[in-house]
Amino acid sequence: MSSYRDRSLQRLQHDFDLLVIGGGVNGLGIAWDAADRGLSVLVIDKGDWGSGTSSWSSRMIHGGLKYLDNLEVGLVRESLRDREWLLRGAPHLVAPLLFALPFYRGNSHHRLVLRAGMVLYDVLSFDKSLPAHRTYGRRKTAARLPGLSLDGLQGAAVYYDAQVEYAERLCVEIMLAARAAGAATLNYAESTRLRVERGRVTGASVRDLLTGTDHEVTARFTVNVAGPWADSVLSGSLPAPERLIGGTKGTHLVVEPFPGAPPCAMYYEALSDGRPLMVIPWLGRYLIGSTDERFEGDPGTVTANQGEIDYILTETNRLFPTANLTEDDILYTYTGVRPLPFAPSGAPGDITRKHILHDHRPQLDGLLSIVGGKLTTFRTLAEHAVDEVGARLGRKTASRTRKLDLPGRPPEEFRFEQESELPAAEARRLVRVYGARARLATDLISSSETLSRTVAPSIGLRAGEVVFTIREEEAVSLADVLARRTMIGLEPDLGQGAMDAVAAVCAAELGWDEAETTRQKAAYLAYLRRFRELQPGPVV
Repeated sequence: MSSYRDRSLQRLQHDFDLLVIGGGVNGLGIAWDAADRGLSVLVIDKGDWGSGTSSWSSRMIHGGLKYLDNLEVGLVRESLRDREWLLRGAPHLVAPLLFALPFYRGNSHHRLVLRAGMVLYDVLSFDKSLPAHRTYGRRKTAARLPGLSLDGLQGAAVYYDAQVEYAERLCVEIMLAARAAGAATLNYAESTRLRVERGRVTGASVRDLLTGTDHEVTARFTVNVAGPWADSVLSGSLPAPERLIGGTKGTHLVVEPFPGAPPCAMYYEALSDGRPLMVIPWLGRYLIGSTDERFEGDPGTVTANQGEIDYILTETNRLFPTANLTEDDILYTYTGVRPLPFAPSGAPGDITRKHILHDHRPQLDGLLSIVGGKLTTFRTLAEHAVDEVGARLGRKTASRTRKLDLPGRPPEEFRFEQESELPAAEARRLVRVYGARARLATDLISSSETLSRTVAPSIGLRAGEVVFTIREEEAVSLADVLARRTMIGLEPDLGQGAMDAVAAVCAAELGWDEAETTRQKAAYLAYLRRFRELQPGPVV
């Protein structure tokens, strides 16, 4: 167990200004902003940091071109502003990504409408550092994208958005920022019941899932940021809770480069129903998706269904006729549930992506629930939430996070790759994962022969890096290390090739006996079923 976790457990006996339930990107953002403003903060999650919805996104940091369809101009502007902040504040994690938007005869949007949308997109990002869009006719589009279907092709717009390859690492860095600002951070800690006294929430009963120990946490204010689990957090605390979440399911496929694969990302309309889809270069492979259908059930076990697989493959093969992708080409899939507001009717794609601060008064005071939100806009969502919390606590202060960077941001003259004694490929990978903190990891790696030992030759993962994630980044399980710290869990074999060696390092550091090591490996293999098993479902 990490010393940071021990310290957070010891702090549970004290009163907090703010309890944040949910350690995804939005909950961690709220904890960071609130702690930076001087509030005493505890943030908890029943799993690991970013192990829920934040891990299952399209990994885009984008303005949301499709939101213009629903005239959500404010949301697009907000997203583009936060995109610019992340490009500056976390350049090791967030990088520009070139997109092409093809125009086809028969699209649900005429090419002139699409071009007008691109102009508005540029206007709304007037303070951007990225180039403005360009448009091409049929001939130039075909030359730039030779694998693209020519049937009905009229041209394309080319524009920039951004990508966060490791959304999991983004969450870890926000947690580190919150912790550095003074927040107590406790993963694998579940809110089992909100504490209610005289119509006011005064904290929660919290169970440490690693030890089974129950704690009573007292807080002046509580924010429920549990994403698709937000209604579960409220269950039993309100006499007749209003349903807040009506999540929609999004599935992505991961494939190797295929015949006709584009050199840039593609954003296009599905020919069958006009829904937006993307083909995105990602880690040397391609991420294709996503679907958007209503979901009822446990968000923690959601997987793709056959209808979604068929839909994505069919539409991709229509756009790239030489691809001929089949199920055999899929390395793995992943699926998440968007924590959108409950809307009993209407098209899933029309449900707003704006975040909502749901005030539970007059039923309960001292409680906000967050509905919606996007990976891109976590900072602005957090600012809005903490503004409200501060007003309710009589602690009005201004947010400073827009002027701050995430902990791994490399300085201007960062020459780690050139100065490191590690092989160039290893040094480069460490910077992509840890940014400037790669130096801290390397210091530990080089501190002993045991820690400098390579445990995953395919990517150059060394024992010291595994230990670094445990000591410094609150990894407490094998899945934490593989899937959300070292990122080897996103390789085509999902980290299985390194599992035994990494588990041995974890066992030595965390004191696991043989039975616990076996249990950890079995739990990781069970986790991987989400990436490869299909749920029954209708054709989309």
